[in-house]
Amino acid sequence: MAETDSTAMSGIAMQVCVARKDLGWSQGLLAAKAGVSRPSVARVEASDAVSTDTLSKISEVLGLKLTLAEVPPDDDQ
Repeated sequence: MAETDSTAMSGIAMQVCVARKDLGWSQGLLAAKAGVSRPSVARVEASDAVSTDTLSKISEVLGLKLTLAEVPPDDDQ
């Protein structure tokens, strides 16, 4: 499961970073608009763990939508 989580976070990190750069925003500006700290934005873009609240705030400001998808069970479980 950890590998799947890592892959998902990498994808999220890339989308957040691309969206921010497409808008021409610095991490600091994104943080200010989202009401989070600049280090929180950096953690998202580095695929580090952040709260869902932080991720939701950042995504909303960037015009991104968070969705959940069902993942097929692992055969090892």
